[in-house]
Amino acid sequence: MSADFSSLPFRPADVLLPRDCDLTLWSVVACDQYTSQPEYWQRVEDRVGRAPSTLRLILPESSLDGPHVETDIMDVNNTMSRYLREGRFTQLDRSMIYVERTLHCGKLRRGLIGMVDLDQYDYEAGTDAPVRATEGVVLSRIPPRVAVRKNAPIELPHAMLLCDDPQRTVIEALSEQKEQMELLYDFPLMENGGRVAGWRLGPEQLEQVALALHRLADPEQFHARYRTQPEEPVMLFAVGDGNHSLATAKECYERQKRFTDPARWASLPARFALCELVNLHDDSLEFAPIHRVVFHTDPQAMLNALIHRFPGASRGAGTQGQVLHYVFSDGEGDITIPNPPSHLPVGTLQLFLDEYLTGRSGRVDYIHGEDVARQFAARPGNISFLLPAMDKGELFPSVIHDGVLPRKTFSMGEANDKRFYLEARKIR
Repeated sequence: MSADFSSLPFRPADVLLPRDCDLTLWSVVACDQYTSQPEYWQRVEDRVGRAPSTLRLILPESSLDGPHVETDIMDVNNTMSRYLREGRFTQLDRSMIYVERTLHCGKLRRGLIGMVDLDQYDYEAGTDAPVRATEGVVLSRIPPRVAVRKNAPIELPHAMLLCDDPQRTVIEALSEQKEQMELLYDFPLMENGGRVAGWRLGPEQLEQVALALHRLADPEQFHARYRTQPEEPVMLFAVGDGNHSLATAKECYERQKRFTDPARWASLPARFALCELVNLHDDSLEFAPIHRVVFHTDPQAMLNALIHRFPGASRGAGTQGQVLHYVFSDGEGDITIPNPPSHLPVGTLQLFLDEYLTGRSGRVDYIHGEDVARQFAARPGNISFLLPAMDKGELFPSVIHDGVLPRKTFSMGEANDKRFYLEARKIR
């Protein structure tokens, strides 16, 4: 009996793996990390040197606004084509890869590499698609990413999907079957990234995963778990990391559809995007807050405006309302906001920042790690807002009942625990 993924939004893919290279130099962290720390990317550049590397196949977000971005994109696409011509990859047809990522702290995160059907994914608020974004997608951030992807012959994923599988039937069940699968890679990651190992699923494991996903997608179980109405469509996956990456893939696919006979849509390689599936209940999975740092502003003026924006807001940590903690060169403190407009502090803060920075000088960045946010806050003209972590158990119910969360609400771990580029897939 063959595994039936035909109706599922996640399925096996033709996966490209690098050959004849140092995998530690090949793999680099997701491009949306360390955006305000160019020294990180310079260290990676120095370490990689002229070795084959995914560093040559991606464009760090910190470079998207650079003066040579068009040339950089052309170099990326040319290098992709060259790697393909040189036979840099081995293709594993119709495959899934069970992944064990040892984080820098020693914890183990388990995942499953496959591809998501973009026809069953939507990032719009209020969607009823089986695969949904967890945070609001900033539409202005899509065009520069489309520019990188639209002519690329291959994709490299850093998007991570989440499934709500408390019984651990999909991914964790594979951990006891590693001896029955082919070991594909096992190596240390650079820059305190830990270690990663991957095994190719055999026919029995593929069938096992398909059956487990079908059970998770059962409407009766879905409605009982989330107390939804019988007519409400099932949400099987939520995008945990890489919301804008997956939204970009969706936009590129929709563009191709406009110039393609509908009869051929199902066969377009761009219809799918490679990603990693992770169980929300994985023991290693912790939701870390994403702090806000505002550069080149007047911190005191901003704090005064924040207090005036919300009726009843006051300095100090009160017992009634949301508390926003701030740090800047003159010290740190709290502002309490009663009757906040969002049930999450990050939503209230983001609403204010979007309004305040419109037409004013200042730039906001989203920083993983309190220590880094504090370092930036110590510089004159900067202010950091340190946010609390979200309970990961709130994620699926919040998205199902309330729609997408405010952008950059949470991060699945610290920056060096993010997904490293390794696998690839042809998209043209």
